[in-house]
Amino acid sequence: MNWAAILRTGLALGLMPDALWRLSLVEWRALTAASGPPPLDRAGLDALRARFPDNSGKEAER
Repeated sequence: MNWAAILRTGLALGLMPDALWRLSLVEWRALTAASGPPPLDRAGLDALRARFPDNSGKEAER
């Protein structure tokens, strides 16, 4: 583990070092998790498949 990077990240988040070292792994992951869209679920996959159908039959003819 790169403890220096962890400490820098914690300090950038406004944590004091003693508070940083008391965090559980779950708390650390919650604080540092990348924000963004949720993972693709089955409905999202189905929508993508409908929008961009697999044309592997046509691709094989090329």
